[in-house]
Amino acid sequence: MNNIAIIDLGSNSARLVLAHVINDTHFVVYDELKETVRLAQDMEREGYLKQARIAQAVKTLKMFRKLCDANNVDKVYAFATNAVRKAKNQRSFLEEINTVCGFKICVLTEEQEATQIYYGVINSLEIPKGVIMDISGSSIQLVQYNRRTILNRVNLPIGTMNLSSLFYDNTTPLQQAQMIETYMRDQFEQIEWLKQLEPDYKFIGVGGSFRNLANVVKRINKYPLDMVHNYRISADVFDKVYDMIKVMDVDKRAKIKGLSAQRADIFCAALSCIKSFFDCTGMEETVISGSGIREGFMFNHSVPTTLEKPMSDILGYSIYTKLYNYNLNIKHAENVCNLAIQLYKQLRVLHKLPRQYIRVLRVAALMHESGMGINFYNRYKHSSYFILNSNLYGISHRDLVLAAFVVRGHNLEDISIAEWNKYSGIVLEEDLVAVMRLAVILRIADSLDRSMSGSVKSINCDVLGDSVIMKTEVEGDCSLEIKDALGAGADFARAYKKNLEIL
Repeated sequence: MNNIAIIDLGSNSARLVLAHVINDTHFVVYDELKETVRLAQDMEREGYLKQARIAQAVKTLKMFRKLCDANNVDKVYAFATNAVRKAKNQRSFLEEINTVCGFKICVLTEEQEATQIYYGVINSLEIPKGVIMDISGSSIQLVQYNRRTILNRVNLPIGTMNLSSLFYDNTTPLQQAQMIETYMRDQFEQIEWLKQLEPDYKFIGVGGSFRNLANVVKRINKYPLDMVHNYRISADVFDKVYDMIKVMDVDKRAKIKGLSAQRADIFCAALSCIKSFFDCTGMEETVISGSGIREGFMFNHSVPTTLEKPMSDILGYSIYTKLYNYNLNIKHAENVCNLAIQLYKQLRVLHKLPRQYIRVLRVAALMHESGMGINFYNRYKHSSYFILNSNLYGISHRDLVLAAFVVRGHNLEDISIAEWNKYSGIVLEEDLVAVMRLAVILRIADSLDRSMSGSVKSINCDVLGDSVIMKTEVEGDCSLEIKDALGAGADFARAYKKNLEIL
């Protein structure tokens, strides 16, 4: 295991992310530090980074240096984006950072910045066609991709900080929002490829403004999952939130739950940009990505092939990151997953569930013992909690909730309807029956690898009258496995209305 650091010196904030690299293939973030430095503040007229902003950046990077040294970081990726890219005093600023803090900052070109944002998104979201928007303090990045290839990109040299100051004088908050909307609508309408987007393109939001938007909407809607990645906000819901916020002054915005107080003065400018984008493209929702430019660097470091070709199995990679990080029994997890999927296919005539539930079963099977490290006796309860808070990539929030309940249902009596109802805004009515049937499949599959030896190789199921006969192909003595699996007989009868026999 080695440690890497990512330093993102942006127009509004500076952020340090520390990550373990496991087996030279998977990364796990274990610490971070963020400071508001406002490098782009007051740059518009003369084009120079102001001394006060430089001093704040140096102070922040000294703290970053201390954390890097304390964590024995092996590799530092330090980069700056638009504010430093445009600064006339860029060279002297970078020399001071290098001399005082020991960091050699790479100033990304517009293309490099867009590409790294794309890497972060394409390797963490299963969205085949998208337009990515990343709003910073001094610029807006737009990236269009299709079939895992960037088609178009544009960098608009204006962001939340200069928009907020440009339309500030002698205006009410509502007037300021309306003027920014008009201005940004004109900017977006000049981008020809935005006018030619097909209806199946998704609008993907990256960066602090989108994450704060998601947190605000989640608080308003009392959303039960503490997860912003792959959270979806419809245009209608966005409009309601925007209409509420755009009339507030800064002091009132700072008190909004879910919104960072340091972002209160520029948040409405970001929302005005998003509103203009919705209006210009006619898109119906925005998908929030918790992964962006920093994750792009981490993916490229851990899986260098992503520089040429995006991850082919996003969900699998994300699951195995958890398995490696918590030192779980991967061979057993794979055996249980293999047997569970066999059972799913063999029992299709009974459960009649669509193929999409295989993804749910895969997550549940591979992560069914993730709670073992907390407490053996309540491991399935803890595994369920672990899955709900895993922030897995490549999976919808609904499927994540279903996988958690499938694991929780190792004994069907442990599925609490009161707990289930907390997620009524995410799951569908028919999902509860599906969860019960998948939970029984998982329990039987887990039992058939009770000794964790992989002795049961395959299963064939015959449905005969009021019984299901499972015939196992085994190596060696599997009496323990069969006896344990037969313990699921009562739950099997409850879920499938059939008696269970295992040979």
